[in-house]
Amino acid sequence: MQQQPYLDELAQIIATGGADLQSRTLCEVQCLGQRMPIQAVFMGNPDPSLPAVGFFGGFHGLERIGAEVVLAYLRNLTSRLKWDTTLHKQLESVRLVFMPLVNPGGIQLGTRANPNGVDLMRNAPVESLEKVPWLIGGQRHGPQLPWFRGAAGQPMERENQAVSEIFETELLPRRFSLTVDCHSGFGVKDRIWFPYAHTRIPIEHLAEMHALKELLQETLCNYRYIFEPQSRQYLAHGDLWDHLYLSSVAQTDHVFMPMTLEMGSWTWVKKNPRQFFSLLGMFNPLIEHRQQRVLRRHLPLLEFFVRAAISHERWLPHGPERPPHRLQAMAHWYPDQAAGEAL
Repeated sequence: MQQQPYLDELAQIIATGGADLQSRTLCEVQCLGQRMPIQAVFMGNPDPSLPAVGFFGGFHGLERIGAEVVLAYLRNLTSRLKWDTTLHKQLESVRLVFMPLVNPGGIQLGTRANPNGVDLMRNAPVESLEKVPWLIGGQRHGPQLPWFRGAAGQPMERENQAVSEIFETELLPRRFSLTVDCHSGFGVKDRIWFPYAHTRIPIEHLAEMHALKELLQETLCNYRYIFEPQSRQYLAHGDLWDHLYLSSVAQTDHVFMPMTLEMGSWTWVKKNPRQFFSLLGMFNPLIEHRQQRVLRRHLPLLEFFVRAAISHERWLPHGPERPPHRLQAMAHWYPDQAAGEAL
């Protein structure tokens, strides 16, 4: 039996949380002859009238730092449950959902894809409306090549079905929810991406995203994130968050704001060029003190999102506040389209 340190760590965190944490195994996947659970952990108030925040990691098995950031935040909250009265008051007003290990098989194998060779972030039933880059935008030639979407006409992989279940039961029923999906591997800057990935058309809740960006800039004095739609960098087929967001837009009284934290892993390679010769080193800080620094740096961001969700009524633009936010967002993120929309 091979070691599963991340699953073991998650089990320890759940045990430490006691009655203040609930967990559920959504499904199991096979990897190297072992059955690996895909688990969700819940904390806070289950009242569906309250907002919810979902934290996800480990979609890509190579990007272990994403899973580690979510585990670190969950561990931080769990340790504070013993003494932090403010945290307990906070949890009365929000539901927190954690899926730190969406792709445990890929983590075990050290691959971007799941054990079936499918890239989970190219696997949803969403087709790009525009030309996508070769391979990286998603391909159906087969799992021998990266960014494999899965066979045409097949249901989503079990891992994505598990995430979709959590979305439908814990996030979609609420009037406000947001998610943070932690990844690494894009450039030297840390980025916060929001949909769409399949088109350059702005999302329905662009005004809300702009308001959140401004709130983040005002709140975190050491703000280092580039906040932008993913389509500014590249387009892709099969993005799961595009798929879930599109299904949420039909509910006009619901605001769902999915975001991806894309940690700039090239910074770690630049500081330690030897990592370039390691597949894991291309996507993760391999030196202990750098890993700890990354975990510390992003915890305030995750905490910010929880507080923003709890207080969403205070900053979400309503009525006449929405058009100015949308115009500013268009000018900032979609300058080529802004003039036409203003007319």
